[in-house]
Amino acid sequence: MQPTELAGILDFLRAAEALKTATRSGWTSAGQQESVAEHTWRLCLMALVLHPSFPDVDFARLIRICIIHDLGEAIGGDVPAPEQARLAGGKAADERRDLLTLLAPLPPALRDEITALWDEYESASTPEARLAKALDKLETILQHTQGANPPDFDYRFNLGYGRQYTAGHPLLESVRAILDEETERRARETARTTQDDSAPLSNPS
Repeated sequence: MQPTELAGILDFLRAAEALKTATRSGWTSAGQQESVAEHTWRLCLMALVLHPSFPDVDFARLIRICIIHDLGEAIGGDVPAPEQARLAGGKAADERRDLLTLLAPLPPALRDEITALWDEYESASTPEARLAKALDKLETILQHTQGANPPDFDYRFNLGYGRQYTAGHPLLESVRAILDEETERRARETARTTQDDSAPLSNPS
């Protein structure tokens, strides 16, 4: 590796550090807003512990896709799923543009490899990309079911979120069923708390 290539790689890594502080819509169980990097870490952990149930999936490729799937958010930040649903063209074009900006310091071959992995993920065009998409949705829902979220958090949005990616495999459907049940429980609890807080106080006689 030439000194100029190494310098470019370090510049890229410094820029990618922004993912440590770019926040998402979910909150941790400790009441801190989750970062993109934290989400990516547990997505990779999910891939590690669940991949034996997917023998036809290339694990090395799966984990590479998981690592890079949100890299563009180092520049543009995360767009919460409910907001994405309201965007006419989604967020893909903007995120890809930001990804290319982030990758600019890298050697061309490495830049092209990461871009191709991102495109593969975005199009869900391979078994590895489709599994990464499914796990991404499930990790998001998992975090939302265990986080100390704000009182107005919309849990029921998750009941339809990413369902097209989590269907079709018994393990994914089993995980989804557990998380849907927990999502519904959190939604009911939130509704009861809101009703209790809005109820008028009775005057003591």
